[in-house]
Amino acid sequence: MHDAPTVDLTNCDREPIHIPGSIQAHGALLMCDGSGGVILRHSSNISSFLGVPENLVQLRLEDAVGSDVAHTLRNALATSDDPSRSALRLGLSLPAGLFDAAVHRTEQGAIIEFEPNAMQSDQPLETARMLISRIRSISSIDELVEKSSRLIFAMLGYDRVMIYRFEHDGAGKVVSEHKRRDLESFKGQYFPASDIPKQARILYLKNTIRVISDASDKRVFLVPPLREDEPPVDLSYAHLRSVSSIHCEYLRNMGVAASMSISIVVDGELWGLIACHHYSPRALAMQQRVAAEMFGEFFSLHLSALKQKQILDTAQSARRSLDRLLQSASQTADISQLLRGSLLEFSRIMPCDGVGLWLDGAWTGHGAVPPLTLIPNVAELVGQVSNARIWATDQLSLHLPEAATFAVDVSGLLAIPLSQRPKDYLFFFRRELVQTLNWAGNPDKTYESGPMGDRLTPRKSFAIWKETVHLKAQRWTDGEREIADAIRAVLVEVILHHNELLADERGKADVRQRMLNEELNHRVKNILAVIKALVGHPVREGRDIGEYVATLKGRIQALSFAHDQVVRGSDGGSLKDLLEAELKPYSGEHRTVRLTGADLWLDSRAFSVMALVLHEMSTNAAKYGSLSESGGHLDIQWHRLETGDLELTWKETGGPPVSKPLRAGFGTILIDRSIPYELAGESMISYDLEGLSARFVIPAKHVQGGDDPEPSDQTDLNAASTREIIDLLANLELLLVEDQMLVAADVELMLAENGLLKVTTAPSADEALRRLKGFTPDVAILDVNLGSSTSLPVAEELVRRGVPFVFATGYSDRSIVPASFAAPVVRKPYESAALMSALLRVLAAKDATK
Repeated sequence: MHDAPTVDLTNCDREPIHIPGSIQAHGALLMCDGSGGVILRHSSNISSFLGVPENLVQLRLEDAVGSDVAHTLRNALATSDDPSRSALRLGLSLPAGLFDAAVHRTEQGAIIEFEPNAMQSDQPLETARMLISRIRSISSIDELVEKSSRLIFAMLGYDRVMIYRFEHDGAGKVVSEHKRRDLESFKGQYFPASDIPKQARILYLKNTIRVISDASDKRVFLVPPLREDEPPVDLSYAHLRSVSSIHCEYLRNMGVAASMSISIVVDGELWGLIACHHYSPRALAMQQRVAAEMFGEFFSLHLSALKQKQILDTAQSARRSLDRLLQSASQTADISQLLRGSLLEFSRIMPCDGVGLWLDGAWTGHGAVPPLTLIPNVAELVGQVSNARIWATDQLSLHLPEAATFAVDVSGLLAIPLSQRPKDYLFFFRRELVQTLNWAGNPDKTYESGPMGDRLTPRKSFAIWKETVHLKAQRWTDGEREIADAIRAVLVEVILHHNELLADERGKADVRQRMLNEELNHRVKNILAVIKALVGHPVREGRDIGEYVATLKGRIQALSFAHDQVVRGSDGGSLKDLLEAELKPYSGEHRTVRLTGADLWLDSRAFSVMALVLHEMSTNAAKYGSLSESGGHLDIQWHRLETGDLELTWKETGGPPVSKPLRAGFGTILIDRSIPYELAGESMISYDLEGLSARFVIPAKHVQGGDDPEPSDQTDLNAASTREIIDLLANLELLLVEDQMLVAADVELMLAENGLLKVTTAPSADEALRRLKGFTPDVAILDVNLGSSTSLPVAEELVRRGVPFVFATGYSDRSIVPASFAAPVVRKPYESAALMSALLRVLAAKDATK
């Protein structure tokens, strides 16, 4: 007789929670074939819940729910292309009353979920717009999270609403809370990563709303039971998916009977959750869930913009402090005295608990710093591991065992070398993280224990977290390392200046590049204003909610893409990249999209406007124009006129007959007015019977490139299949010159995913030239800047051998690449599509010259 398996925290990460084979009891579920014709499986409560016959398996959908409801559900299924965005139909009449339905499609078939219709519920669109109007003018992250928990508390009526933020290691912290007065507070408490296991986080990204109506773990199983050869039903995107028994126990141990969560997604990653608790069973009406989902998406977008603004504000403050230091340095001859007197100023630039300067063997420190007798040990350690670069750790005792004796005051260290020799440093210190916490509530309070014991409670979770972070400090972020880079560049400049050495121009450029300027602030505010206009636009009466949400999300995503390109490129983006990003999803074997024109660069303002305009044009073509039917064609051409203005023409053919719409919607108004109003350009649309055509003119002041006569660059988005490209690249040898190990690893992975497996990597120009003695590659990728040198000697050797190559750089100024090299330049950080496009272009150009 075997013992029962032990159930503990590690079970959470292994539990297949996406295929439970059951749903929650506050709804019912049908699974049909992909067309919504025949019922394959259903929840065992379907008869009592909907008032329909008991055994529905192999019945036609209309025989189960009636022809009108079946017709409505199939129409919904036809619009459900994205399983994470279920099509919704409200107020369906069935024998047991009125029901709301959510429909989505999976590889296994169509999933239809039914929930009771909430007759008294507010309209979700109006509710979401009301909530969004309360937060869209908020200008700080703290105010946003604090106010949002109050709004959700008021709107949804849960007993407790928390905003829960994930840390880099998966642990979480309650950063905002609004609750019933008689409940103790969880605000400020940390919880370990095991409280929300990995596969649960994946589902939170797929399905951004999760409702648990009853933590007593009441389940309704799907029938008929699975045969041995049948795969389990994937309920990843089903709102009714039943809950892990371990998670239900966790909630019960806290006294929680029902919960709801809204995912907060920033830059494609799970930033946190809006978590709601209720102390009696409670189901959330579908209308309220839709409103919460829309609010969550706007919250995520607004949070992302505010994070960018916060980075900007921090950078501006740092720049002002560094400017003052530079000004003071020009008026003093004693640099040592200036730096020691500026330590408090440095501590205001970098969030820390202590700061110190080790200069010429002498120590000056303020705040929480190591004992004086151990400062030489710290300096010696940094000299050994930093390689004259900025070095940081959140657990100093791992590298310096004696640091455990003063970990309460110093657990984190960030060191900035002031010279190439390991001797002078500016240090920033952080305390042990558990020492900086304020306990929320009564630490002696206990909770009800479940059948597995009381290990899964906030108190136990907090204790586990404290054990995990012992001797650790708050992690140094990428933004703080950027600030440290800027501090080092300025200090090195000051020291070199006062040693009568020439100023390092590239060091100055580094400072200017890393310090975000006022222009970024202006762009962020403009983007928020545009989003406000999009969300606040009146909704046409009778418009389908799903259509409105999908259209709004598409426009915001287009704007987000434009903003991302502006931030990455500092000054705008490529017109061709924008067109390819918008049109690639609609190209295929039976539809042809052809782009013809030089690689032109739009400034940030024109790029944002064109992102919205081209998104509207693309989605209209896919819905009503040439890209909506097999055999459709879309030709887009652009060039610069004699005046320097950019002219772009759009021509659709092979689609359905076109006629001018009787009423101009918001999308049509956006296309007609955006370019003339925002850019003082021209926008003309012609509704020809054979297909829509358009002409857009962007003034020269917003356009760069394309001045020199050169052959037009044609891109056929249907030219080669993925299989053909992989076959083409499979036997090629590629040389990659990249000095950052992690970046090189990422590039190798991108290349492997596209079939290019034979990659030789070199971290420097000297190493690349040494490797070239033994072989000649078919193509190469050269990072222009390699620490203290460049890859130009390698480029010269490749030109001599007739090997095509692509330059890569993180600088927006393309003049860094000499004009004598006729090679394309891709921007860092690398993007797979842009990199592979550049490689295929240079390979095609080489073949054309043979």
